[in-house]
Amino acid sequence: MTVFLTNSLTGRKEEFVPRVPGEVRMYNCGPTVYNYAHVGNLRAFLMADVLRRLLEARGFEVRQVMNITDVGHMTEDDIRDAGEDKMAVAAKELGKDPYEVAKFFTEAFFADLKALNFQEAEAYPRATETIPEMIAMVERLVSKGNAYVVGGNVYFDVATFPEYGKLSGNTVASLKAGARLEVNPEKRHPADFALWKSDPQHIMQWDSPWGPGFPGWHIECSVMAQAILGEEIDIHTGGEDNRFPHHECEIAQSEAATGKTFARYWIHTGYLQVGGEKMAKSKGNFFTLRDLMEKGYDPRAIRAALISVHYRQPMNLTLDGIDEAAKNLERVHELLRKTTGTDGLPDRPEVAEAAARARNDFDAAMDDDMNVSPARAAVLALVSELNRAGADLSTADANLVRGTFAHFDGILGTGLMDFDDGEDLSTEVEALIEARNAARKAKDFAESDRIRDELAGRGIILSDGAGGTTWKRK
Repeated sequence: MTVFLTNSLTGRKEEFVPRVPGEVRMYNCGPTVYNYAHVGNLRAFLMADVLRRLLEARGFEVRQVMNITDVGHMTEDDIRDAGEDKMAVAAKELGKDPYEVAKFFTEAFFADLKALNFQEAEAYPRATETIPEMIAMVERLVSKGNAYVVGGNVYFDVATFPEYGKLSGNTVASLKAGARLEVNPEKRHPADFALWKSDPQHIMQWDSPWGPGFPGWHIECSVMAQAILGEEIDIHTGGEDNRFPHHECEIAQSEAATGKTFARYWIHTGYLQVGGEKMAKSKGNFFTLRDLMEKGYDPRAIRAALISVHYRQPMNLTLDGIDEAAKNLERVHELLRKTTGTDGLPDRPEVAEAAARARNDFDAAMDDDMNVSPARAAVLALVSELNRAGADLSTADANLVRGTFAHFDGILGTGLMDFDDGEDLSTEVEALIEARNAARKAKDFAESDRIRDELAGRGIILSDGAGGTTWKRK
């Protein structure tokens, strides 16, 4: 089967062909760990997870790397090179060391990935652990004439990279000071961006050839990707808001340093909206996964809702949408509970035909730029057909049906095969609740959250009240 993806670099839907046959090197822009990831972030990460699952289902070996950004001059509009570092702000607000902040929210992020059934990446490099490699790349760019030093700051000279703007369309000629760019007298051109910065007030500092300082945001991803995957990768993903300036600057510095194509396919996820507005921490109109789980929503349904709209399109997340995803998930579970099969019954050709048709429709949709809407429609159409056919299936037909839904779930990862078949879980659940209560009493909130997330992942919803903790199945 051939997978087609829309490449932001060319603006076209293209057949995906990795540089090395059979092997895919994919880098995903990961979280900035100064707070909990909101579901807008998680939508972009889910796109990458579904893409990996799809490519693996098509026989590729996928080497996936997702960074953890725990330092850098990261502002809401980074191209302005102004404002406080987000890690520094979080450290001040929480009264903690920035490394403690990063550790706490990194662990929280991994808990989110587990609850949402992400496959584990090959590596999760931290920016703070790759500072020497960043300094080496900056030195390389300075020696090649692509970067220049002003005091303790080092800037990339966009004029030395004629292809600047090829991803976003924001060419050097089109960028004007005073419009999208703030005038900085140290820069040769307003679009030049910081590779290394000097600021005595900055909370995190490292020694460098240019004096104490810290890396710019953009250099981090280039270095972390190349340190593990090499100088040329196949796929680079991220949210639409990363396209400019972050990804544009990544291309410029990476290709100037190596003389090679950094990434051949750039895949971007559309904005997640609430009430028609982009979801963002700065607006305060965001949900974290924990917010939704505390409202009683199953993370499997949250995952299904977040991938229900084509990844390139803006999405307006609603609680009704999560409810609908939960109902559709239960429709599948209800069908599979009764699809046990009976020895001695004859095989029914119409069952095999329906399963084959649904699988073909699903695969065709997913191979067409991960077009999830018709893929989901194929899943639900099969549920309807099988319900009409009745539950009296042969063992072979039942196995075929379950295998077909397992195929769907292997790519979507929404827990289609993860359902309660009626066994009594009360003893186990009560024991976990008791352990959670003990953790809360000891103020071990990380363990308390872990137990709650584990139960939620199994469809068990907890409610804390004056009379204690009660539970129910979602």
